[in-house]
Amino acid sequence: MKKEEQQKMTDVTGFKDIPPTTLADLLGREQVMDIGIRPLWPSTPRVAGPAFTVKCPPGDNLMLHAAIHRAEPGSVVVVESGDVDHALAGGNVCAVARRRGIAAFVADGVIRDLAEVREMGFPVFARGVIPIPGTKKAVHPLNAQVRCGGVTVDAGDVVVADEEGIVVVPGARLDEVLAAARKKLAKEAGETLDVWEETHRARIDKILAEKGFEG
Repeated sequence: MKKEEQQKMTDVTGFKDIPPTTLADLLGREQVMDIGIRPLWPSTPRVAGPAFTVKCPPGDNLMLHAAIHRAEPGSVVVVESGDVDHALAGGNVCAVARRRGIAAFVADGVIRDLAEVREMGFPVFARGVIPIPGTKKAVHPLNAQVRCGGVTVDAGDVVVADEEGIVVVPGARLDEVLAAARKKLAKEAGETLDVWEETHRARIDKILAEKGFEG
């Protein structure tokens, strides 16, 4: 493994310790997927990994089924679909993905066989569940740019997801964002609630005074 590849892997692993809330504070709204894409079973653990991107047209799931045999272990498969009438994947697809070391699915669409997926503990973040499968006809390139949950995602961007939401860190900014996130968390860890409350109240009172609020 080249030194650069080893460093990149280390950086990606480091994102598992960073909450999406921290990343959202640093990156802003445009890198946060909308609230419709949520974990499909309770207590889903945080996942973080490089995006393996897939595009499926409405009603078709061929390329996601192709992706599970091609995505590298540790990757988060991110699917553009926008279709909530046909399932992109079911229990067997998720089982194979899990066995191959794929970290999670993040899909702008729906799946089926949720009980099986929940029992095996495979993290899926999607818009919901429907029992109707899609067809397998449409071929699209894998690892092309996609749009998922309102966020543009390129292959190699880092996706961090848990019950708080899903944030996409641009691949070109991994080192910068990881360093800033660690610094922010360290500062917060050293701050007591009393100090936070005092600082917070002073800031809020200042804003209120500037806005002419009296009370």
